[in-house]
Parts: sequence; structure tokens; C-alpha cells
Amino acid sequence: MYKAIVIGTSYGGIEALRLILPQFEENFPLPVIVVLHIGEHSNDLFIRHLNNMCKLAVKEADSNEPVLPGYIYFAPPNYHLQVEDDFTFSLSTDVKLNFSRPSIDILFESAAWAYKNTLIGTILTGANSDGANGLKIIKEMGGKTIVQNPCHAIASAMPKAALKAVMPDIRLNIEEIAGKLIELAYSK
Repeated sequence: MYKAIVIGTSYGGIEALRLILPQFEENFPLPVIVVLHIGEHSNDLFIRHLNNMCKLAVKEADSNEPVLPGYIYFAPPNYHLQVEDDFTFSLSTDVKLNFSRPSIDILFESAAWAYKNTLIGTILTGANSDGANGLKIIKEMGGKTIVQNPCHAIASAMPKAALKAVMPDIRLNIEEIAGKLIELAYSK
């Protein structure tokens, strides 16, 4: 039984997330935690847009906030987002990893240590290799790993890097990912 979903994406991610996140119903049982590389500027407009599209509440994660179902959390721009062992968030301005802050790898690794085999990690379209290492750690900790098919990604570098780092449990086209996440969320 899974307890959380982490999603990492970069170039093309806004389009990908618009396809996936609105498909989760308001009683969706897992928190969804997202790192989207959008630079150092605020993602308020995109979050407001998603709040109008999604049945779950969409927000930037706050430091010391508990990770709860019913929410889609985004890493704030220019902050690394981590999940602590007590299932709360922490934020940091530590050095960029893979030229990125927030870093997908940092979120994925911290979530893997907190959730172990009850985590679902998902890598979507993107133009760098951030997330590949983190997805490998999720797999090593027994979590479920999903990678978008790079042939159909707006930017294939991130899914290709993930596929090179780890043999994912599932490889899907973007249109199939929401359905699979929903299926996994309700599996026993």
C-alpha cells in the first residue's frame, strides 16, 4: 500500500502536469509532491491555474508542514524540498544539484528514506539528468518507479537519464501515467 507520490519534471513539465494532476479526484488517498524546474521566479500563476483545474488543493510546500493526502505540493522556486522522517517538509537553499534548485534528486532521495517501499517515484519530460539518481534510490528502497516514454516526451533527456540509471518498474506514454498512478494509489 503506497503512501505518497513524488514527481519530477523540467522542460515540457507544465504541459505534462496539466494532463496528469487534474485526473486525481478530491478523495485521492496520497499526497502528491512535485519538483518542477521553472527557474528562480514564482510559480504562483501556474499554481493558481492548477487550483482551477484540479480537484485536489495545489500549493507550495512550507517548511515544517505535515505531508497530507488531499494536496498537490510544489517545491518553491529556488528552494530544495525534502521530506523528513516525521513526514514533514523542510526547505533549504543549499548549493544547486544538477544545476537545479529545487532538485528532483534531493526530493526523491529524502522521500525514499522517509517512505521506503511505500513511495511512487515518477520522472517526466525534462532537459537534464536531475531525478535519475533519486529514482534509482527509490527503486533500491523498494518503491515503485515510473518513467515517461522518452520517445513521446517534449524533452527526452530527463526520461533517458532515468532509464540509463535504473530499470523502472513502469514506462508509459504521458497519457497513461495518471491512470497508472490512480490504480497504484488504490491498490492494496
